[in-house]
Amino acid sequence: MGNFLSDSLLLQRMNEEKNMSFLDHLEELRWRLVRIAISILVIATVLFIYQEWIIRTFFIAMVNPNFISFRMMCEWFNVCISKIPVSFQSTTMSGQFSYALMMSIMGGIVLSFPFIFYQIWSFVKPGLKQNERSMASGIVFYVSVLFFLGILFGYFVVAPLTVQFFGSYKITDQIENQFTISSYMSTIISTVFWSGVLFLLPVVTYIFAKLGVITSEFLRKYRKHSIIVVLIIAAAITPPDLISQIIVSIPIMILYEIGILAAVRVEKNRKKKEVS
Repeated sequence: MGNFLSDSLLLQRMNEEKNMSFLDHLEELRWRLVRIAISILVIATVLFIYQEWIIRTFFIAMVNPNFISFRMMCEWFNVCISKIPVSFQSTTMSGQFSYALMMSIMGGIVLSFPFIFYQIWSFVKPGLKQNERSMASGIVFYVSVLFFLGILFGYFVVAPLTVQFFGSYKITDQIENQFTISSYMSTIISTVFWSGVLFLLPVVTYIFAKLGVITSEFLRKYRKHSIIVVLIIAAAITPPDLISQIIVSIPIMILYEIGILAAVRVEKNRKKKEVS
């Protein structure tokens, strides 16, 4: 009886969603965007209040040889850093305020990402078929986990390597590295954020496999070509040294293999459906 009532309520809700007018959809989208904006604003406000501690602890700390990533490199790979000769300056009147604001907003986007994706998914989900909904169950959780893994990888691996390389690189000792706060902050924030986006590769692969754009056979066939593409991507987001590129390339190739497994799962489920 309980199952019958729940199925009836589900069918009723689906019919209501189908009968929604275009303006109703726009109204729903508007309110979801409002919720997203509020969540980002609340978190950004908190981050802005603690801006000094955050910038000093999470950003400026990267030029310290005792930063956790540099200590681990020294212990595991025997690559030790004694000093990163960097100083910072702000060359515009609003420079420090602008990048404290940007840090707060980007931090708000990153920390509220699960809620943002949930709102987007909740808006798209009613337009999907029942089997498509079931196939995408748990997608908010998986996307959020992959994104935050990418953020952690970007922060603890890619960004420190970038800071260490460009901070220590000198054409001659007569030229000192005095980075503007805008250059330094934008480099770290963009590196960390795009690392998070890059880790969504298995989800993208899964969606394309569902749409029939790519297959597991296609991904296996061009695996060797993908290695070259991955090395190019690693070279673009890391300092131009071999060790850094290899460290970044390995997780990306693992994500590529996970994408192949996701495509295989889609194909198996599709065959089961055809048989039934």
